[in-house]
Amino acid sequence: MGTLLDTTVFIDLERAVRRLPPATAMAAVSERLEEQLGPDEEVAIAAITASELLHGVHRASPEHRARREAFVEAVLAAFPPVPFGLLAARAHARIWAELAATGQDVGAHDRLVAATAVMAGWRVGTANIRHFDRIDGLDILAITFAD
Repeated sequence: MGTLLDTTVFIDLERAVRRLPPATAMAAVSERLEEQLGPDEEVAIAAITASELLHGVHRASPEHRARREAFVEAVLAAFPPVPFGLLAARAHARIWAELAATGQDVGAHDRLVAATAVMAGWRVGTANIRHFDRIDGLDILAITFAD
């Protein structure tokens, strides 16, 4: 099994390592993820997670943009995005319909992350358990990096 990391994990990670020099920040990120996931876990992100992270770069203030962009580009290089294809679309449609039937939607981006994980047979690693635990059959791992 692998773990598909949600955007919330990287938001927490960025906050946890922001005071470190950029050259050592990704080493700290890797170390912290290994503590949470173990040394042999396959790890990736959903394509929508890449988009959310890049969106944060575009929205960053001028004084924070370069550092955020360096962090996001390092994340994208280290954690390959899993594309959203027809199998993920089928999983997404089922998840969406089930959530709509119960009146407990989690938002489009979280549905896409969940569907990508289901399609791959992986779990979702997130700091936002309350959204993902609404999705039946989804394996979830709480990942936190609060200092």
